[in-house]
Amino acid sequence: MYRYDEFDSDFVLQRARQFRRQTERRLTGELSEEQFKPLRLMNGLYLQLHAYMLRINVPYGCLSSRQLRKLAHIARVYDKGYGHLTTRQNVQFNWIKLEDTPAILEQLASVEMHCIQSSGNCIRNTTSDPYAGAAAEEIHDPRLYCELIRQWSSLHPEFSFLPRKFKIAVTGSPRDRAAVKVHDIGLRLHRNPAGEAGFEVIVGGGLGRTPFIGKTVRDFLPVQQLLSYLEAILRVYNQLGRRDNKYKARIKVLVHEMGTEAFQKCVEEQWEQIREGGLTLPQEEIDRIGAYFAPPAYEDLSDSVPALETTRREEPAFDAWLQNNVVEHKQAGYAIVNVSVKAVGAAPGDISADQMEAVAELADRFSFGELRVTHSQNLVLCDVRKTDLEALWRRLAAIGLATPNVGLLTDSICCPGLDYCSLASARSIPVAQSISERFADPGRLRDIGELQLKMSGCINACGHHHVGHIGILGADKKGEELYQLTLGGSADENTAIGKIIGPGFDAEGIVDAIENVVETYLSLRQDGERFIDTYQRVGRDPFKENLYASDQGR
Repeated sequence: MYRYDEFDSDFVLQRARQFRRQTERRLTGELSEEQFKPLRLMNGLYLQLHAYMLRINVPYGCLSSRQLRKLAHIARVYDKGYGHLTTRQNVQFNWIKLEDTPAILEQLASVEMHCIQSSGNCIRNTTSDPYAGAAAEEIHDPRLYCELIRQWSSLHPEFSFLPRKFKIAVTGSPRDRAAVKVHDIGLRLHRNPAGEAGFEVIVGGGLGRTPFIGKTVRDFLPVQQLLSYLEAILRVYNQLGRRDNKYKARIKVLVHEMGTEAFQKCVEEQWEQIREGGLTLPQEEIDRIGAYFAPPAYEDLSDSVPALETTRREEPAFDAWLQNNVVEHKQAGYAIVNVSVKAVGAAPGDISADQMEAVAELADRFSFGELRVTHSQNLVLCDVRKTDLEALWRRLAAIGLATPNVGLLTDSICCPGLDYCSLASARSIPVAQSISERFADPGRLRDIGELQLKMSGCINACGHHHVGHIGILGADKKGEELYQLTLGGSADENTAIGKIIGPGFDAEGIVDAIENVVETYLSLRQDGERFIDTYQRVGRDPFKENLYASDQGR
């Protein structure tokens, strides 16, 4: 992992102390809420329905065990004993008191963490593949470029007050686990015919009330030119992006209204002016940052573990966990372990202080003291010896984190919804819990197979419902909660926006509707097709006909 240098440490600590003074002025009335709002947002503090919410950056999803222990401490002392994992690979606390926030920021600074630029019209936390550095199919580790972007974008004077918030994602694998095509900028590392590493640059993706899939503006960008090209894109956006209407201020709208070719031309012209300046990355700097992400001290191990196979035969629950939660590693004898925080009936993404501390201990014992937060609101231990898998599984089971459902229907993405968020139109957590309970049978869940359910409590789409195989959008209709269903979305390398299937459902009806969609899929699938494969083959009509035949919708 990257370690703060002297400048980083001083910068973060000074910012925390600055916010302490600002908070004291707000508490004494010297600052009004209107004056204080932009200051707190610059430090990740939101005022929600019932309390303040604090969003903590987890750069490209990487956490140390030490940092997770600190988050557990914050959850226990300053919150209600738990935290929430977000789709931006961050951590949120939903019950923060304003007067406690300066102390929390200072606690975070002591473990190289902060909340700077986790909100506001600026470049937010850069996200990446949670398997980065360990994935068997990875072309190049994207984390070093994420770190370079973090350092370049932090308090960048030209991009601190953009037309709207700005999000960047980077992947280094052919399999996209970072959803790069639905970001303001998506970067896909690959190699050209000469074997050189570079980026496909994708611009103008995003969800919310106007979802768009990003457009490729450059097929291959040499890695040395990464920051100069990003700067050119941001300059064009800063100059031409709309500031009169926040709903049309995102770069996705600018790209759509200008057209890809015209936008690309503007970027290339801007790039030509700045590319020979000081933004070209020296190889020495790439190597210096890359050294922080050198592989850990792997042992020379065999992929064959006979004892593992014996336990699989004897314990079906262990076998199910291996099949669903454990992924192939690039290093022989090691595995990538997904830690599901989506137990039956649990609020998706919520993890208790006790569980955080326990996972920190497991990271130290089994995965070189490091773990990741995923885009799908889970955790990952990236470097686990196969000989340790059984012991790890038993310890995870003891703390309620061994649910074998990663990638399955109950591993849903879900925003906090109307239970917490002042922007929400409907509750989302209770619906996700009800669906989880309806599909609690592990055998049935495995038979259904890979199926991504994503739910948002409002049109802002924090739950990414547009790109769920099944998407649910909560809305308000004449004072009642209504849930709209979409099918056929995808956030991987074959990104697609789901299509609305028909009229919405009430809170009870939406659970029955999901059941209906699943049963329709099972009746139509061929040769073990995944849900998304069946949907793409037959289209939405069979699902719509079955769904509304019994007059469930309204």
